Amino acid sequence: MSTRPSPDPGHFPPLNTPLWFAASAYYRRRLGARARKVPLDAGLSCPNRDGTISRAGCSFCNPAGSGTGLFAQGVGLAEQWERFAPRLLSRQPGVRLLGYLQAYTNTHAAPERLRAIMAEAVALPGLAGLCLGTRPDCLDIGAGEERLDILAEALRLLPATGGEPFLQLDLGLQSADDAVLLRANRGHGAEAFALAARAAAARGLEVCAHLLHGLPSAAADDLERSVAFVNALPVAAVKFHNLLVCRGAPLARAWRAGAFRPPERGAYLEALIRALELLRPDIRVERVFADPAPGELLAPDWAQDKAANLDLLRRELVRRDTWQGRAQCPHARPDWT
Repeated sequence: MSTRPSPDPGHFPPLNTPLWFAASAYYRRRLGARARKVPLDAGLSCPNRDGTISRAGCSFCNPAGSGTGLFAQGVGLAEQWERFAPRLLSRQPGVRLLGYLQAYTNTHAAPERLRAIMAEAVALPGLAGLCLGTRPDCLDIGAGEERLDILAEALRLLPATGGEPFLQLDLGLQSADDAVLLRANRGHGAEAFALAARAAAARGLEVCAHLLHGLPSAAADDLERSVAFVNALPVAAVKFHNLLVCRGAPLARAWRAGAFRPPERGAYLEALIRALELLRPDIRVERVFADPAPGELLAPDWAQDKAANLDLLRRELVRRDTWQGRAQCPHARPDWT
């Protein structure tokens, strides 16, 4: 990765200068064009909701999940693809389409069913790659790792768009502090994430770590500590989230009772900038703000304006003359174009 010198004192880069390794730049480089994700719902559940681990769910999680809910309406993956893919292509001709199995835990299935889901997914017409959301404790780590092997088989069947096939595992870490994870009722510790990330990367799967700022009992530097943890692992991407109080989430009860308040925008921006400065410059950033679905957000109000939040982040990075990976590259800004 090449670098560019930082600006002279008193001269700041324009606001459109890349100050972090954006996913858009990565996909243009990797796939030869812009990429868009097509949401896919395989109808799976979560072990933290169906009684496998717990029925309470994570304290911050929207019980409705983050998907479309189409599978429960009898709409299979192929039909879901047919609904969304042509629409995206008509709006943005030439984009590469990535299938995104997003809702709940997409390896929480018997191996036979997971194999069938993967077979249907890799056969979708015009597919450039797959992204799949799951938990680090749902990959059979230390117990044969059959589910990971099924994903590795799917990777080999994907088209070699841009030179080689692409399959990304979105793994929820949230925090590297086990005490914070316990209070959030995650059902696993940080070491489970580390083991899963190493095993997935060894099979050629790309790992995207999800990190969450503002969980109850988390220290002010929790996000920085979590980034340091991720930096030491074979992680290719990260998604940063500010904590949302979602309708129906266990945390909503504490918020309504006045026992919990999510971080203010300024506090999150400060934590995010420190985390970006520490983050390895080769790790692409797929998200910097949580994106609430319509009707799910209770607090904080500022989380609704994603465009304004992004603008504030860029302006503050420019004002401070700082960038992703500055801890490793203090004198020269990496060139992510």
